[in-house]
Order: sequence, then C-alpha cells, then structure tokens
Amino acid sequence: MNLPIFFDAAIAAATVNTNIILEEATSKHVVQVLRMQIGDAFFLTDGNGIKAEVVITATQKKRCEVTITSIENVAPKTSGLSIAIAFTKNASRNEWFLEKATELGVVAIIPIQTKRSEKVFFKEERWNTILVTAMLQSQQFYLPKLYPVQDIGQFFTNPAFKKPQQFIAHCMESNQKQSLSALMKKDSDVVVLIGPEGDFTSEEVQQALQASYLPVQLGHTRLRTETAAMAVCSLYNLLDEKS
Repeated sequence: MNLPIFFDAAIAAATVNTNIILEEATSKHVVQVLRMQIGDAFFLTDGNGIKAEVVITATQKKRCEVTITSIENVAPKTSGLSIAIAFTKNASRNEWFLEKATELGVVAIIPIQTKRSEKVFFKEERWNTILVTAMLQSQQFYLPKLYPVQDIGQFFTNPAFKKPQQFIAHCMESNQKQSLSALMKKDSDVVVLIGPEGDFTSEEVQQALQASYLPVQLGHTRLRTETAAMAVCSLYNLLDEKS
C-alpha cells in the first residue's frame, strides 16, 4: 500500500532526524480524518520534488508532530506538457480543468486573455489549493507552474513560453491543420494553445503561425475548451506510456 502524501512548503529546509509540527489543517486531516497513530508513516512534499518520509511521534486533536526519517529529491521530468488556455466564464469548469490537468501531470498552466474570452480574475490562493490537492491525490511530488493571466499578444513574445514543440488548436477550416497525435513527440517540451468558447480570431491564429505554432486538430468533433485541453493531456500521457 502506498503511503499517503501531504503538502508542507517548509519541508525543503528540514533535515533528517529532526522533528517538525505540521500545519493545523494537515494535522487535523492526519489525526481526525485518517485517524493515523503514533508510529504511522507518510510522505511530505513541497511540490518541488522533495519526498520526505516522516513518522508520527505525538498527536493531539489539532496538532501532529513527526520525525523526518529520510529525504530524497525526486527527479523532474526531462520534458513536459504546458497548456495555454483561454478560461471560460464558468468558474467550476475552469477549476475542473485545473484539477484534472494536474492529475494528468502537466508541468505548466498559462491562462490567456483573448479577444473572445471572458475576463479572467486570477484566483491565486484558491487555484493553488486545487493544484496541491490534485497533486497529492495523484501521488505526485511536483506542482504544475501556474502563471498569472497573459494577454495573448504578450504570450507570443514572452521567451518563457517558447518551446521546441508549439501547437495551436483552433476550429477554423484550414487545409494546414494536422492531427496533433501525428505531430506531438515525447522527447522535448510541448506547449499547446487552447482557445475560448468562441474560438480564436483569424488575427490571433496568424499571430500564432508567425510565432512558429503549428495548427492542429483534436479529432472530428467540436470540443469545449476544457474538453479540448483534457484531450491534449490524455494524448500526451499516452505518448508517455509508449515511451
């Protein structure tokens, strides 16, 4: 049975054989929800690759003290998938995407503001909580990098978002579009641009092409924004399974 994993940002500065007191929310989950006892073990991570095994040494209703028995650094992925996405006006669908994309192992999420997308209000604390919960549930030790909202014009000119493989999924008729499954490779970083419910404008698509993005299709049906993003994540994971 896999040991449970909990988040603790301070674990990066800790050392083996030292005792730490967990944050109250984590302590309550360990003691009251999971009913773990003195001597039980689990992992702590900071979301940046730290994997620390700890053993419970003392408990109270809202307090849990643990001893660190080992610390290792989990190697990061040699390449990964970034999703640049125009969020919808439906907050629950956006949050569903954040959760599922994290579970599927994306390395970066970039909310973008396009001409036809709703104004995005960056809910950093809430969104990061969703990412942390999804990371722990899926037994991972790296959080996706969540970027502030980017205007699409600034997105194309920012060197931080340039990747060896760059794709834009849009709904306009074009004989240039190819299947993403035929183009995407696993051996280098990928960024896929997913448009709003009203799709990209022709000017935005041209901007993407000028920035060396390749136009792709994700099948023969028209997908919602978050569904398209999940299709990309699933395809990338399938490549991972085959590698």
